Amino acid sequence: MTAYLVLENGMVFPGEGFGALGEVTGEVVFATGMTGYMETLTDPSYFGQIVLQTFPLIGNCGVIPPDFENAGAGLGGYIVKHPCRTPSNFRSEGTLGAFLVERGVVGLCGIDTRALAKVIRQNGAMNGRITASPPVEENIDEIKNYRIRGAVSAVSARAVTKLGSASRRVALMDFGAKRAIANALVSRGCEVWSFPHDTPADEVARLRPHGVVLSNGPGDPADPANEGILETIRSLLHSGVPIFGICLGHQLLALANGYRTKKLKFGHRGANQPVREVSGGKVFITSQNHGYAVDTDGGSFVNVSDGTCEGLDYGVSFSVQFHPEGRGGPLDMSFLFDRFTERMDAYACG
Repeated sequence: MTAYLVLENGMVFPGEGFGALGEVTGEVVFATGMTGYMETLTDPSYFGQIVLQTFPLIGNCGVIPPDFENAGAGLGGYIVKHPCRTPSNFRSEGTLGAFLVERGVVGLCGIDTRALAKVIRQNGAMNGRITASPPVEENIDEIKNYRIRGAVSAVSARAVTKLGSASRRVALMDFGAKRAIANALVSRGCEVWSFPHDTPADEVARLRPHGVVLSNGPGDPADPANEGILETIRSLLHSGVPIFGICLGHQLLALANGYRTKKLKFGHRGANQPVREVSGGKVFITSQNHGYAVDTDGGSFVNVSDGTCEGLDYGVSFSVQFHPEGRGGPLDMSFLFDRFTERMDAYACG
């Protein structure tokens, strides 16, 4: 079935529809990872976006549920050059196309993905629409005016849950949390209590946590809808409990501390993003997924490619823009969870 991607600047990319039938409008962004497409598909941080995979062949390992970061699919639409229809992997439980159908994700394949990635890189992330309708019928103004709204509330958990059982308690504020974050904490002897995004600080405090993790999530961190979250973070900061912010959590922690955030031209998405730790100068390979950054020239980590802030350290609390649970390299940055547990233990003993 013929389908099209229509960008807000009027460019049209004809291709073939696959996955779920239908039409979807979203912010078109690209991810550079050669592997990890299942983590990309199930990452809630992609809410409201149409994701382009720059690597040409996607789906050759099939669908592997243990690798899911969330039960559903986080993104709105999916674009690949060649979707593999006959995967070969002993862990596979299905095909990419079937997964998209089951999750209601509209897909597009067969387009010149390299050309599309260049357009986004040169002009910046822009809105687009995947549709089966002839492009002349598309309303460009409608596509251009699309905005991602209510992102965090759309993907956050609805109830408090607990994972693991240990004396070291962690409150995980779920703004669209990836499963790997909680798993990394549990593997280090933590009992993880996940709270919905709108949980007030006094309810979190009743747990008497040894530490708080602010998770990843979608959308603009400075969205007015996040003001309640910022008030909660400010109260938690005042309590003195160690806080570890990841991705959106990094940005929200920065806003609560008086920093500003900015939208990047096309963001950082993929499992191969180089980051340098300022103290020591060592460079790590990281997994990232964000379109905004903290607007500062300083920081504990910086992006090697464009110099943007990739981390901030406040003494007791700290945060990073990338995903330490993603373990690019394939073990880079997982030590940050150990750093967090050390600060929790110091807090508990203090």
